[in-house]
Amino acid sequence: MQLLQVKASEAIEDLYNRITGDEDARVCKDIPKEACKDQPRNFFAYLWANLLGKVADEIASAKLVIPWLFGSLGVPASFTGFLVPIREAGVLLPQLLVAAYIRNMPTRKPVWLLGSVLSALSLAGMGIAAMTLEGSAAGSIFILMLIIFSLSRGLCSVSAKDVLGKTVSKSRRGALMGWSASLSGVAILGIGIWLGYTNLDNAGTLIFAGLLFTGTLLWLIATMVFALIKEQPGATEGGGNAVTVALQQMSLLKTDHQFRQFVIARALLLSIALSPPFYVLVAQASSGVSLAGLGALIIANGLASSISAPFWGYLGDRSSKQVMMIATVGSSLLGFFTVIAVMFEFQWITSEMGFAVIFLVLNVLHGGARLGRKVYLVDMASGDNRAAYVAVSNTVIGILMLAGGLVGIVGDIFGPASVILLLAIVSLLSAAFIKKLPDVSDAG
Repeated sequence: MQLLQVKASEAIEDLYNRITGDEDARVCKDIPKEACKDQPRNFFAYLWANLLGKVADEIASAKLVIPWLFGSLGVPASFTGFLVPIREAGVLLPQLLVAAYIRNMPTRKPVWLLGSVLSALSLAGMGIAAMTLEGSAAGSIFILMLIIFSLSRGLCSVSAKDVLGKTVSKSRRGALMGWSASLSGVAILGIGIWLGYTNLDNAGTLIFAGLLFTGTLLWLIATMVFALIKEQPGATEGGGNAVTVALQQMSLLKTDHQFRQFVIARALLLSIALSPPFYVLVAQASSGVSLAGLGALIIANGLASSISAPFWGYLGDRSSKQVMMIATVGSSLLGFFTVIAVMFEFQWITSEMGFAVIFLVLNVLHGGARLGRKVYLVDMASGDNRAAYVAVSNTVIGILMLAGGLVGIVGDIFGPASVILLLAIVSLLSAAFIKKLPDVSDAG
């Protein structure tokens, strides 16, 4: 048995050296000395746990899969409006509220494990609801499970960075995250292709339940894999409560004109983040309940980041303000175009392939908006005020994000296309505020 363990360890180390392409001991200089010998093991444990979590997240996508399921279950649009806000704000809240407490723990792996188990249980709850409930009852349970899921993912997010920093050296983290993103992208595209080309319509919502239970299984496997990481105890000082910092520095919104304009612009940028679920509902209404349509949207969603990330990254280095302008104006024009296409029943647009292209463009623009506002904030801030800027901005946006869920009421009254139209108008308003911002990029 011991011989097998030794051989397995040697195989892992050999594969690690092949992937990273270096056996130099210098790669261990920025992590605890005790962690150096465990780095190959930790590298792969983190890689696979992160990969499995990414795929499970996509299976339970609040902007794509769950909205499509809501349409199949007859859930009112008012519930759909809260999907993205809860998903985004739920992840943010633990980072704002409990990061300081987690910082006081010598090891943070248990926090990640707790988050992953709760993530699995919440997806299982969604799967049971998909099989047994419809309408508002299904929507209520899904919202509750999504709250638990999002808070759980927040626990994983706030602890994962610390665990990574102590177990994998800086020169190897890029390779780890790159492999994780690539492999998860392939897996997600595979799911999209499977849904798109398999005749599953007769199975109905059982397919969605199966996907959610698959996500449950993936999170449980990820838990077992992440548990294999050997984390050395680390420092416990230096933690701070972001909400406390935000409340102390909230006066910045009054005294700092540029920062206030940015926060207003970022708040209006939420129009892009809130819109995908309603595009999904419109696509579903136009193409029926065909799972081929969902498969096409998943493929489009998977391709969006890989296609656009290098472009946005290059442009963001030149002018993050320009990136935000392109994203807001583009999403606004896309919204107007989609509403017109639906109103006049342009068949070449309202087909499954047409909506896949629209969803691809929408997610490309969303990626630009996210990158642009992140880079702009970092470039605008200095070392002295960056922490305060981030804390105030995230707190305000977290609150407004939840309030933004109320747009679903408009969808209940006037239909999902009306929400797309409303958010397109808000995107134009955001562009007006962004135009007034100074260009803070070095190349700008």
